[in-house]
Amino acid sequence: MRAFREAVEAQDMDAVEALLAEDVVFTSPVVFKPYPGKAITAAILHAVARVFEDFRYLREIGDADGADHALVFSARVGDRELTGCDFIHVNEEGLIDDLMVMVRPLSGAQALQAAMAAQFEQIAKEAEARLG
Repeated sequence: MRAFREAVEAQDMDAVEALLAEDVVFTSPVVFKPYPGKAITAAILHAVARVFEDFRYLREIGDADGADHALVFSARVGDRELTGCDFIHVNEEGLIDDLMVMVRPLSGAQALQAAMAAQFEQIAKEAEARLG
């Protein structure tokens, strides 16, 4: 999904948030339970932008006009390099209604989990503020 990729690469998290459907479901690579809703998903994505360093997309997989997309990326969390993939589904309006992230290797996922856990309080505050 070109608009999502360009917004992430530009670190324009407001533009990323605008691409999310109200009923989006975010599936984390390090938490079992999915997160439903735009407010929490946007807050998580803002936190990820704070945690990832040297983030870059490596390639896109999928039909540009299709509903399913995969964006392969690389990033660093602290001293750990990781590779991952954003699996994106868009609804009929072209908004993201499903976003699942996978990362590897295990040491990278563990570093990501620790860094995101440190962001948890801020994520909760941001999600609550978005709910109004």
